[in-house]
Amino acid sequence: MPRYALPCSLAMLVALCGNSCLAQTAPTYPHEQADLHALASAPDEAQLRDTITTLVGFGTRHTLSDTTSPKRGIGAARRWAKSRFEAISHDCGGCLEIVTPSQTVTGKRIPKPTEVMDVVAIKRGSSDPQRVIVMTGHLDSRVSNVMNATSDAPGANDDASGVAALIEAARLLSKQDNRATLVFAALSGEEQGLYGGKVLADYAKAQGWQVETDLNNDIIGNSRGQNGVRDNTVVRIFSEGTRSTETPEQAKARNYFGGEVDSPSRNVARYMAALADQYLPDLHVRMIYRTDRYGRGGDQVPFLEAGYPAVRITEGHEDYTHQHQDVREEHGVKYGDTIDGIDFRYLARVTALNTITMASLARAPAPPAHVTVSGAVTTDTTLSWQKVPGAADYRVHWRDTTAPQWQYSRNVGDVDRYVLKDVVIDDWFFGVSAVSADGYESPAVFPGDAGSFALPAAR
Repeated sequence: MPRYALPCSLAMLVALCGNSCLAQTAPTYPHEQADLHALASAPDEAQLRDTITTLVGFGTRHTLSDTTSPKRGIGAARRWAKSRFEAISHDCGGCLEIVTPSQTVTGKRIPKPTEVMDVVAIKRGSSDPQRVIVMTGHLDSRVSNVMNATSDAPGANDDASGVAALIEAARLLSKQDNRATLVFAALSGEEQGLYGGKVLADYAKAQGWQVETDLNNDIIGNSRGQNGVRDNTVVRIFSEGTRSTETPEQAKARNYFGGEVDSPSRNVARYMAALADQYLPDLHVRMIYRTDRYGRGGDQVPFLEAGYPAVRITEGHEDYTHQHQDVREEHGVKYGDTIDGIDFRYLARVTALNTITMASLARAPAPPAHVTVSGAVTTDTTLSWQKVPGAADYRVHWRDTTAPQWQYSRNVGDVDRYVLKDVVIDDWFFGVSAVSADGYESPAVFPGDAGSFALPAAR
């Protein structure tokens, strides 16, 4: 049946006894949300431009650059980001808590002990504060030589665009209701070894956060590829297929029963694709079945290694002449990550995707826990799960084993077990989502360890 159509039995019920009867018996269906439609058109291109212009104006934001100058270097950029979050918090009556977790690190690209500091704004959830939705982008920038901490490194797209998006999302969501906690994090140290992501993932564990996902935005502002193709209608979302924390025993079960394309991160990507189809008809999510671009990485990786679901959000067509390059011109080709490479209309749409995703996740219940499936040598499939706070209804999903998106679904009421009659377990993949009383839906959860959103037990 269509995603939001009433089952035949409910349609007959309405015909027989009217809406009052339906109100007493019908499950809660996910539905169009006026607030999400409003947020989809809310990002302000001028705000995004102002943020990128300011960040580019610091000359370089290299992780090893000056930390004391008020005008140049990573220190000035971090202090400005903190002041921007403080201004947003002032406007919402102190709704944001700003923290600056840091670690002193050394490594292949950090030859002497250096403090890597993140700037993080936290908007506590009203009813489920330990459940956390994270959005990240990185402040630091670089030129051709990754160790060059003094030359101008504008970093307009990589990754001032991601920082601009998360600051704008923080501004837009600061006065909105969120049941789960929202975190907006401007990270450092990405170009030198993904250190900022690790700092925040470690901080999340220390705080006991139940991280439902990290939306890592890295290189999201350009709509013209190096080959000259201009396309402002596609954004790529990269997600891991099997969990980074999978044990040999879990891998053995997955190899037999499936789950290679149903990690929690992958189902977050599906969730975002569905939201884009519903609320952003001019932006298509292209799901990429990889953790990141080939041979490359981003700050979502430390989250995955810590056991948290995470995705990387990146523009549809990259221009490598504008990434990790000295600012110069050779043979008529301009190199360098300068602000003239930003398509602010496109950046606003990608920002909108992040904003509606965070709002939807934070208003929905948590994904169901302990989802299991059974039905071997029967013609029916049984799904069971543990109920979660804030859920008024549950929804079971299934799809062909080769289908990228959920194809069929059924709302089943406020129960913890459901039998799909005449649906043979051998032929389909299954999932379960939770729905709030006002119609916000969680991501679907694939049965077993492969699809669980829970943080794996320490080993």
